[in-house]
Amino acid sequence: MIRVTRLNDRPVVVNADLIEFVESTPDTIISLATGRKLMVRESLDDVLERVVEYRRRTRSHPVPVAPSPGPDASRSGGHSRHQG
Repeated sequence: MIRVTRLNDRPVVVNADLIEFVESTPDTIISLATGRKLMVRESLDDVLERVVEYRRRTRSHPVPVAPSPGPDASRSGGHSRHQG
C-alpha cells in the first residue's frame, strides 16, 4: 500500500499491486486494474518511487515455503523399501 494525496488535499492509501500505469497530463493520474482512476498531487516520479519502496519492503519478508521432498523421495516414489 502507498499513501498519496488527492487534489483536494485528502490523503488516500492505494493498493500498489492494483496499479496498471501512472501518467502525467500534467496532473498525475493513477490507473488501477479495477478501472478506477485517481488524480493525485504527487509527481509521477514520486508515485513510482513509493511503489518501488513498497515492493522492496514486501519482498524483504518472504513467505515461508514448505520444504520439498529430498532427492531420494523422487526415485523411490516416496516409499522406502526394506530388504530383508
